[in-house]
Amino acid sequence: MREIVLDTETTGFEPETGDRIVEIGAVALWNHLPTGETFHVYINPGRDMPDEAFGVHGIGPDILANPRPAKPGEVTLRDKPPFSEVGQKFLDFVQDSKLVIHNASFDMKFLNAELGWLGLPKLPMGQAIDTLAMARKKFPGSPATLDALCRRFGIDNTMREKHGALLDSEILAEVYLELIGGRQPDFMLATRSRAASAGSEAEAAAWRPRPRPTPLPPRLTDEEAAAHRAFVEAMGDGALWKSYD
Repeated sequence: MREIVLDTETTGFEPETGDRIVEIGAVALWNHLPTGETFHVYINPGRDMPDEAFGVHGIGPDILANPRPAKPGEVTLRDKPPFSEVGQKFLDFVQDSKLVIHNASFDMKFLNAELGWLGLPKLPMGQAIDTLAMARKKFPGSPATLDALCRRFGIDNTMREKHGALLDSEILAEVYLELIGGRQPDFMLATRSRAASAGSEAEAAAWRPRPRPTPLPPRLTDEEAAAHRAFVEAMGDGALWKSYD
């Protein structure tokens, strides 16, 4: 099963009032293991970057209204492609995979607005898995931000000084695995490193449990088996255990 853990950064909160996506970051999972596939792009929104948004993610201080040069560590968007040049590439990467997103309604709203303006297919809301909703259901009344969940699960997020779509999607992938039951949701080997887990679908599938070629010998002694048969006989002809005998 292929899943895409996804995050976006934007100029604000509402695409209908002119806000746009400025960054998309996504990592692919196969059967809950990282494949090494990523999608990451900065996008020129064709508008200024509000100070409030810049304070959150530190992207694009020199778009239109704020043309100062970028400082070291800041990302300039003047030379980045518009969404019209990356929209189809994004859809090709996502395909019909489930989209794992923290606060999915926000990112899906922006993605579908951008796709709709280009006449490209929109993403069904049913394709999204909202980790924010999962966290609130699993830990009612507790903080459910990405940082709070990292603290709860002991996930290192010290590199997260500001929001960044690719880094946040990588962190969210770890949070998601914890939310669905820990690092071994399919009883895969927890010691397998991320580097070793990258590869083809066949490689990932090879780590799934398989039936034993030779069944283990029974651990019951002959005396215990005889005692069990006698116990079942004493229960009469209607005993449910007789159907398993």
